[in-house]
Amino acid sequence: MRILGLDVGTKTVGIAISDELGWTAQGHDTIRRTEEEDPMLVFESIAKLVKDYDIEKVVVGLPKNMNGTIGPSGEACQQFAEQLKQYITGPIILWDERLTTVAAEKMLISADVSRKKRKKVIDKMAAVMILQGYLDHAGK
Repeated sequence: MRILGLDVGTKTVGIAISDELGWTAQGHDTIRRTEEEDPMLVFESIAKLVKDYDIEKVVVGLPKNMNGTIGPSGEACQQFAEQLKQYITGPIILWDERLTTVAAEKMLISADVSRKKRKKVIDKMAAVMILQGYLDHAGK
């Protein structure tokens, strides 16, 4: 039972995949989202991962404001999750991702990762933190 975690941004989608037991999240990749490309390519790439890794469910990070309300970024993630339903059949769960990107950035800085390298992996790390948070909560 693998679970896919997504950190959806305006320019990239960070991807994490759980181990087969659903205990740990590992960073997988980052998909670029550009205005020039067909947006369907992002969804088709995710659908391919779901098939290739036998993914049971998808967890999409939902950025909420600190007071719990949903702003423009959160609405965009909700819309992304709705569109994704056209490409995959399993459940899609929206998971509160407040401060995951900030936490990922701090973790990479503390590991002395250069700014250039951080930029390349930050979304993947945020996806790992989103998915791991979900896995930890679901395992209780």
